[in-house]
Amino acid sequence: MSTDVTDKSPAAAPPGKGGGSATGGAMLQLVVDGLRRNMRQYGMLIALGLLVILFQVWTDGDLLLPRNVSNLVLQNSYILILAIGMMLVIIAGHIDLSVGSLTAFTGAFAAVLTVQHDLAWPVALVLCLAVGAAAGAAQGFLIAHLGIPSFIVTLAGMLIFRGLTEMLLKGQTLGPFPDGLQKMGNGFLPEVGPDTNYHNITLLLGFALLTFAVLQEVRDRKRQQEFALEVVPRNLFLLKLVAISAAILTVTMLLASYKGAPIILLILGILVVGYGYVMRNAVFGRHIYAIGGNLPAAKLSGVKDKKVTFLVFLNMGVLAAVAGLVVAARLNAASPKAGLSFELEAIASAFIGGASMSGGVGTILGAIIGGLVLGVLNNGMNLLSVGTDWQQVIKGMALLIAVGFDVWNKRKSGS
Repeated sequence: MSTDVTDKSPAAAPPGKGGGSATGGAMLQLVVDGLRRNMRQYGMLIALGLLVILFQVWTDGDLLLPRNVSNLVLQNSYILILAIGMMLVIIAGHIDLSVGSLTAFTGAFAAVLTVQHDLAWPVALVLCLAVGAAAGAAQGFLIAHLGIPSFIVTLAGMLIFRGLTEMLLKGQTLGPFPDGLQKMGNGFLPEVGPDTNYHNITLLLGFALLTFAVLQEVRDRKRQQEFALEVVPRNLFLLKLVAISAAILTVTMLLASYKGAPIILLILGILVVGYGYVMRNAVFGRHIYAIGGNLPAAKLSGVKDKKVTFLVFLNMGVLAAVAGLVVAARLNAASPKAGLSFELEAIASAFIGGASMSGGVGTILGAIIGGLVLGVLNNGMNLLSVGTDWQQVIKGMALLIAVGFDVWNKRKSGS
């Protein structure tokens, strides 16, 4: 039977004066040690919570108004989608600078198909996903099989797709989109059931998510204990469960008291669960970590690094197409200037969420947390009427602090 070193209760204090305080001190020390060992995992989550509290105070409660929370989801959904794909790219040890331009190109392609040629929007959606996959596959082939650095290939892709967007739209904005496609970026889940003053489907989905999240955390902890892996102290784990439950319940009630959950939130949730499972449990996910962490060792272990790299960039192209459709649907028009700086936002989200410059490190949840940190910063500063100049400075400082923290944490772990 395996033993759990980090989760053991402290040795019983000798009877007599001070025994209780000694036991309490030992428990506190266990919690502190657990936080130190898991600072990489919880650091940005704590930072996100602090940001929400600070902006909630500074904006006199406007940040967590139901309408604003709904807008926060809609405004940042496409960045979160891109951040998921970018996290995989960075874990594999690469970078993708073309996603912003590819986002604009797929949105323009959808507008040409639906607005100019009256093609049914579901068919246009499938064709746009195929175009994104083809673009990602082309870049993946150049990187994986021809050995051209990803920075150069995707920099060229950024210029090519931006130029193709201008050519498709002829420098003009094109719209509006069909109603079905608009709902992808602006729509909400329908209301069903009795009148409860809340959105019933959103409540059900929120409670289902809460149950799934708690069970997943418990199952992961039991699995780590079965393999004699290090786990956080029990008190810290319970605190984590309470924090997760409180966050999910808060967001659920806020959304349910407005129009309900946006459709894009459901899409985003499916992506997070699906990609999270792949990166935690699937062979493909482990291979991505392997080639990013130690490429020579991965090759010796039989990992087909070229195939994995190719598929990572193909996947990035598909997610960029999804983000392009969401952006175009939300704006109800395709614009030549759409997607500007999206690649930087996605890269920043990944690094703020715990990705490492050297590759091999990062999680899907981390990418979402990083994207939410930037989203809360943007939304909070807009509510406070902070100028765009200072917004760029503050976001740049946030990225520097996050990466600097990662470097410091690595050095502390090494020492």
